[in-house]
Amino acid sequence: MQKRIIIIGASSGIGRRLAELYSANGHLVGIAGRRLELLKEIKQQSTQHMDYECFDVRKDDVLSHLEALSTKLGGLDILFISAGMGEVSKELNLEIDKATVDTNVRGFLMAANRAFNFFLRNGQGQLVTISSIAANRGISRAPAYNASKAFQSIYFEGLAIKAAKMKKNITVTCIEPGFVATKMARSNKLFWVVPVDKATRQIMHAIAKKRRKAYISRRWWLIAKLLKFMPYIMLKKLS
Repeated sequence: MQKRIIIIGASSGIGRRLAELYSANGHLVGIAGRRLELLKEIKQQSTQHMDYECFDVRKDDVLSHLEALSTKLGGLDILFISAGMGEVSKELNLEIDKATVDTNVRGFLMAANRAFNFFLRNGQGQLVTISSIAANRGISRAPAYNASKAFQSIYFEGLAIKAAKMKKNITVTCIEPGFVATKMARSNKLFWVVPVDKATRQIMHAIAKKRRKAYISRRWWLIAKLLKFMPYIMLKKLS
C-alpha cells in the first residue's frame, strides 16, 4: 500500500537513504532539510515523484513548512524526524551545547508535537524519531548530545502512552541506533558500526512492524541494557 511519508533531515545520512529507499519502493516522499541544493539533488536523482521543503527545525516556521509539504503529498501517513546534531563538547563549549539543544530538543519538539496533533485530527498516522543509544546515559565528552537524545526517547515514550490511553490509531516509534557509518561517526575507536544501507533497512522493517522501540543494529539492545544498569563509578571510567 502506497504511503505518504515526510522525512525531516533527509539531506544526508540515514534520512537521505530512507528517502531514496521509500521512493524507490513507490511511496510518495516529502523531504525536508536546511540545504536546498542537496534537496534538489535528491529529487532529481529520484525516479519517482518527490517533493521538498527547505527549512531549519530551529526556526519558528516548522509548522507552515510541514503543512505545505503534506499538502503537496495529498496527506501524511508517516513522519520521520531524522534531523539532529552531534558535536563533541569536551571543553563544554556553550555554542556547541546550545546548538545541540536548539536542534535536538527545541526543533525536535516543534516537529513531534505538531505531527502528533496532526495525526490526532486525522485519526491515524505513524510518528518516528531517530534518537540514539546515547539516550540511555550521560557522557563527559558530549553531555548535551546525550541529554538531548534522552529527551527525544522519553518524549516519544510519553506520546506512545498518550496515544494508547486515548485509543487512537497512532503509532509512535523510537529508533535508537548505535554507531552507523555516517559523517557523525568520526572516531576510529568505534565498534559494531552498521553500514547505512543495513541500518535503514532495519529501520524500515521496524516501521512496517509498528514497533514502539527498535535498536539498530538489533544487538545494540544489549548495550542499552548494560548502560542502563551500569554503576556510576564504572560509567565515569568509561566516559
